[in-house]
Amino acid sequence: MEKMSKNEVQEKLKSLNNWKLHDDVIKKEFTFDDFKSAFAFMTRVAFEAEALTHHPNWENVYNTVKISLNTHDADGITEKDFDLAEKIDAIYK
Repeated sequence: MEKMSKNEVQEKLKSLNNWKLHDDVIKKEFTFDDFKSAFAFMTRVAFEAEALTHHPNWENVYNTVKISLNTHDADGITEKDFDLAEKIDAIYK
């Protein structure tokens, strides 16, 4: 998959809900009522990521999950990252 230009990424970000560009990743922070809810979210995202064979970089502290996406093989952001971001947002709703 081909790496997107910074302008392409900025334009594509407009279609997502609160994802931000930082260096060569798109990232977002999710907040939950408790650890159990955060972990359940991560589990659902893990199944979706595995189905797409595209895995997030993430961090979980109690009720917060921070997710960063980029495509390591392309050394940048690709359409795969936006596909996964959309799935993650759908799970979060």
